[in-house]
Amino acid sequence: MSRLELTSQVLITPQIEETIKALEALQRDERMVKIVKEDHFLVEDAALAIEKAYLASEETTVIILAARLFSPVVQNKLLKVIEEPPLHKEFILITPSKATVLATIRSRLPVHVLGDTVSHEDLGLDLSWLSLETVYPFVQKHKRTAATEMMRIVEEICKAAMCSGRFNLDEKTLKLFSDAFVALDMGSPPSFVLHTLLLKLLAKKKH
Repeated sequence: MSRLELTSQVLITPQIEETIKALEALQRDERMVKIVKEDHFLVEDAALAIEKAYLASEETTVIILAARLFSPVVQNKLLKVIEEPPLHKEFILITPSKATVLATIRSRLPVHVLGDTVSHEDLGLDLSWLSLETVYPFVQKHKRTAATEMMRIVEEICKAAMCSGRFNLDEKTLKLFSDAFVALDMGSPPSFVLHTLLLKLLAKKKH
């Protein structure tokens, strides 16, 4: 694992528990507040984090926020306190996928990728051979998939795309995934979001 510091940053890693333990090992005079969720980081978790941030303290307090998924709503709720943190407060966000982190957060905190982030579930869709012929049946398969589950699928598609090496994964391409999360969070039909994402991703495929 790369060298860690108890300073504000985003850490991208599937090994959330191990990363938190490594951060705890660095603790000296700092206080540490941990809000860790196995699945989704909720709006009420963000509210708790903000409440902890504004507690007065003479010593440095490191607030660790960790989850598999931070929705756009949650990230936007955290944005102000991250942008203008109270005195002696450091924020560390830990999540497995860089694509799920909004550009507004990435512009305010350094992002560090740790360890192996390319392991992913078998989606039944080989991103290495993505084509119009494979997009349609996959979208049909998930036409009744709920938004929460679709967020997980979008996350796995992102990981698979990174692993395949078959796409031009520049900042603009990564924004496709962030936009998909925003659309799902705002109530857009999940199958429509999936179809749009895959077609746009197909346009980014290396020839």
